[in-house]
Amino acid sequence: MVILVDQNNEPLGLMPKMEAHEKAVLHRAFSVFIQNKEGQIMLQQRAASKYHSPLLWTNTCCSHQRDGETNIQAGKRRLQEEMGFEVELKELFSFIYKAPFDNGLTEHEYDHVMLGFYDGFPEINPEEVESWKWMYPHEIKEDIAENPEDYTAWFKIIFERFYQYFEKKDAS
Repeated sequence: MVILVDQNNEPLGLMPKMEAHEKAVLHRAFSVFIQNKEGQIMLQQRAASKYHSPLLWTNTCCSHQRDGETNIQAGKRRLQEEMGFEVELKELFSFIYKAPFDNGLTEHEYDHVMLGFYDGFPEINPEEVESWKWMYPHEIKEDIAENPEDYTAWFKIIFERFYQYFEKKDAS
């Protein structure tokens, strides 16, 4: 179940996740970015079994809040489920986006973007994550320009709109 919201992020009710994506209904979501002390961002490659955007590169993890769960609680839960570690997270900003997919589904999300810091190695859940890597923000920007088809729609939107924030942390 996902939390349906209005343009002000006020809850309107719950709906099964697939139905919300089929009907392109605005719902709450989150995107977690993990950076290391060098300013690199941990990217994940989505598992081949994902129902949309399989094998595409994206931010460290993302998902949907559960009813009654704060954004931070949801981010920590999903980071543990997908990447096998937990860190403190800080919410940076939120925005609304809409991205249709080739399979007829549409992401229409009120996305809460969070940041955490970690210098270890993840223990990825192979049902969720195919692979992972560290990249500097400027490397990601260059690779998205050269290979946009390798990245998820929401990741490209976040990165384009908010690159300056991540670039400030780029120590290279």
